Amino acid sequence: MPPPTDPMTLIARFSELCQQDERVLAGFLCGSYARGAQDAHSDLDLGLVTTDVAFADFSAGKADFIRELSEPLLLEDFDQPHSIHFILPGGLEGELHFAPQSAFTQVYPGGFKVLVDKIGLLEGVTFSGGLASPAEQGEVLRRLVHWFWHDLSHFITAMARGQTWWAMGQLESLRRACLCLALLQHDFSARLDPADPYYKLEKYLPIEQAEPLRATFCPLERDALLAAAQIILDYYRSLAPGLAAAHGVDYPAELDALLSERLARIKPEPQLRLILP
Repeated sequence: MPPPTDPMTLIARFSELCQQDERVLAGFLCGSYARGAQDAHSDLDLGLVTTDVAFADFSAGKADFIRELSEPLLLEDFDQPHSIHFILPGGLEGELHFAPQSAFTQVYPGGFKVLVDKIGLLEGVTFSGGLASPAEQGEVLRRLVHWFWHDLSHFITAMARGQTWWAMGQLESLRRACLCLALLQHDFSARLDPADPYYKLEKYLPIEQAEPLRATFCPLERDALLAAAQIILDYYRSLAPGLAAAHGVDYPAELDALLSERLARIKPEPQLRLILP
């Protein structure tokens, strides 16, 4: 069977597989295609629900299910227990989300379009997988607030030793923490990935809120790195204490004072002056 080269063909083939597979109770379309908001660069988000009894078997053989659609060029689950990513030879890219009947509303966020529903499972359902509990987000916030200072300490050490490549890496960690804080301030209930807050950032955050961080993308030079670190520190301080107070997280004020003083001791390189006779 030739690989599908357009999304509608792949959707039709997916629907047929869901209908034929006795393990599958329902199949649906989600993401931009479900909303009718796709563009030429959109990937295809597919979802299905298995019986509870069949879930382990389906999960173990998820790659085989994708290969029934087409032999992929890329097939990876990235250690995610409820999804698998694929890129097909024709260039179609997508993700399959799957869950057992007893927990399927928790796996995927947002709206969807029913493709197959053998028992009326999807009638009147709302998917809540994109929302995190206050307790979960409180722990995410606690880690961001405290780990920031760990990364700043490493930045200071790297700069003191003249190891600018290491310092640049730590600067990126500090910037990501600040973006996460901005995302939490904008919507505290939304799940986020602290390792990659840039993912679709313009969709999830009014981008002007991130604008102060633009100047922190700097050359690999001592003075530029120090200036960027100060901007990031100021940005962090504009968010972290207020978020911490609002959500019951202790703000490490003594650590702030200690490491801020350490950072201030690292001076920019002295500028050479031309002395005229």
